[in-house]
Amino acid sequence: MSKKKELTLQEALAKLRDSGLSGSKVISEGSEEWKTLGSVEERINYVLGLVKRESRKATDMLFFVMYDIESNKVRRQVSKYLERMGCHRVQRSIYLADLPMDKYDKIRTDLTEVQSFYENNDSILVVPVSTDMLRSMRIIGPSIDVDIIMRTKNTLFF
Repeated sequence: MSKKKELTLQEALAKLRDSGLSGSKVISEGSEEWKTLGSVEERINYVLGLVKRESRKATDMLFFVMYDIESNKVRRQVSKYLERMGCHRVQRSIYLADLPMDKYDKIRTDLTEVQSFYENNDSILVVPVSTDMLRSMRIIGPSIDVDIIMRTKNTLFF
């Protein structure tokens, strides 16, 4: 049995464009694409792992990819692509990555091409971030103790 050739993001989106993107369903809560979204604790631990890392390669880039894509089909392809490239989903439409600069450039270039494949009102943000900025991030949500999660230490002087 031969293995099916994996399409590049551009090839997959070109096929979608050629088959017609109009009429794609609006996003729904029961969508299958979020099954890869881990628990809040798993996502927080991933972020903390990046924050606590002793050293990073000088050639690596820490960045977020955030998107607002109307078409379920395109959004699903972009999501699968980001995961294949090594990005980690931290929210439904937000990924965090710590990857070599060449992969960062490829992701940015490929996502720029996505915008040219079809008429849309989508937006995709690729935002570099420093570990210092990531350390100052605060997590807000139900049943989350921000100080414990971020492992901040407070000292009181009397």
